[in-house]
This record gives sequence, C-alpha cells and structure tokens, in this order.
Amino acid sequence: MPGRYASALFTLAQDQGAIDSVSENLDRFATLVNLNNDMARLVKSPVFSSAEQISALNAIFERIGVSGLAANFIRLVAQKRRLFAISRMIDGFNNLKDASRGVAHAEVTVAQPLSEAHLAALKAELAKITGGKSVNVNVKLDPSIIGGLIVKLGSRMVDGSLRTRLNTISTRMKEVG
Repeated sequence: MPGRYASALFTLAQDQGAIDSVSENLDRFATLVNLNNDMARLVKSPVFSSAEQISALNAIFERIGVSGLAANFIRLVAQKRRLFAISRMIDGFNNLKDASRGVAHAEVTVAQPLSEAHLAALKAELAKITGGKSVNVNVKLDPSIIGGLIVKLGSRMVDGSLRTRLNTISTRMKEVG
C-alpha cells in the first residue's frame, strides 16, 4: 500500500515538475513527526477520526509551511485513514526520487570510524557496482564486528566482518572435531 501511494505522488509531482518542492515539504513534515511525540501520536493513533486529523494537519501545515501537492497528499492519506503509514510513503517517494536521479543508498557498518580517504574509496567502489550511480553512504559504528565491514546496498548484503569470519571458523572446527 505505501508503495502505491508513493508511486502515485511521485508520478503526479513529476508531471507537475514539483519533485523538489514536494520532497522538501514531505521532509519537513516527516521531521516534525519524528521529533514531536504529540505529532507522532496524531499520525499513528487510530483514536483520532480523519476529520480531527485533517483539522489538526491544516493548522500544523500553516505553521511549518507545508503546502501544495504535499499538503494535499497528506490530507488525502488522512482522509483514507492511512496516516499511520505516512513515513513509509515518504520513504517510498524519496526512493523513487533518488532512483530517477541515479542515486543509490548504502548502509555500511564498521568497527572503527572511516577516514575520509577510506570513505571516498568505498563510495567509488560502490559507484562501480551500481553502474556509475552516485552513492549516499550511511556509516554505522558497531565495535562488536571487531573489524572489516558489512555493506548493505539495496537488497544485497556483503558481510566481511571479522566476527562473522571467526564464527564461521569456529563452526567448521566444531563440525570437524
């Protein structure tokens, strides 16, 4: 369901040449939902009727400057009683926007912070794998992997961590012994 809504919004925004403004408005709204507990409750709670949600949203939109296609979209989602899924819809819209612009996203888990040179080299290698797309890399630190790295790029994952290698060796030794 979130994919259909996101796809419909993206197509409409593309037709109107408003992808960037819609994206900015959606991001502004998503930030408010993520940072404000009352707003998160309004979005996720089934206690509020669609009319109550739309009334509250109208006041909020005026304060935070969300307007146009994005505001109409969020109101429609509230009217259809799907506001609880708005975060996934916004993520879907942003993924479609990035795909249309040739941008890929990767999540990299490392044991130690990466230097700028290593990060640049990693981005260059990931760009080769994606066929030359620009790659946004989100680096997470997890000392428990001991060393190496774990890369998630789209639906692919490569686990080159030292922890996984040690666990593999340990398992093989138990099988042999």
